[in-house]
Amino acid sequence: MINQIIEFLVSIAFEFFTMLILLRIMMQLARADFYNPISQFIITVTNPPLKPLRRLIPGLWGIDLPALLLAIVVQTLGIVLLVALKGALTSNFMLYIIYGVFGVLDIALQLLFFIILVQIVISWIAPNSYHPIVMLIRQLGEPIMAPFTRLIPPVGGLDFSPMIAILAIHILQNIVLPNILLNLVQSPL
Repeated sequence: MINQIIEFLVSIAFEFFTMLILLRIMMQLARADFYNPISQFIITVTNPPLKPLRRLIPGLWGIDLPALLLAIVVQTLGIVLLVALKGALTSNFMLYIIYGVFGVLDIALQLLFFIILVQIVISWIAPNSYHPIVMLIRQLGEPIMAPFTRLIPPVGGLDFSPMIAILAIHILQNIVLPNILLNLVQSPL
């Protein structure tokens, strides 16, 4: 039972830090307000490991490669630690990296899902709120929803694009990514 608690806490800690790194990347891509208190928290927490990486690795095409690499490393280390706690480490480190990359993709899709879901709830209960977290959610959700809103404009005051976006995220998360991962893991590395 103690091992399960330790595994759970390790899993939560590594996933939470990966989530913060991915939120930082999403904030940069969405050009979110970095003076927002929530943004400041994310920047403060993720800066210490990112500063040395930024000296070694430049960004590319507007993508924060050091942050993306850090997210993959954190997720991979979390997986290695969890497997080590179970006593099942293997020597195929490439397998852990693949699982780390797909873990980052899965967490990114979960974040997108929750951003859209929270945006829907906010539109019902506090559509005119200017709370810092609401503002950040709106700024992060806008670039996600824009292509879907162009594809399916609101009809009669109802916006169906969030449902289509959530459906696309679920298809990616539950069908596309697991099949790609299965093919990669089964193929000889």
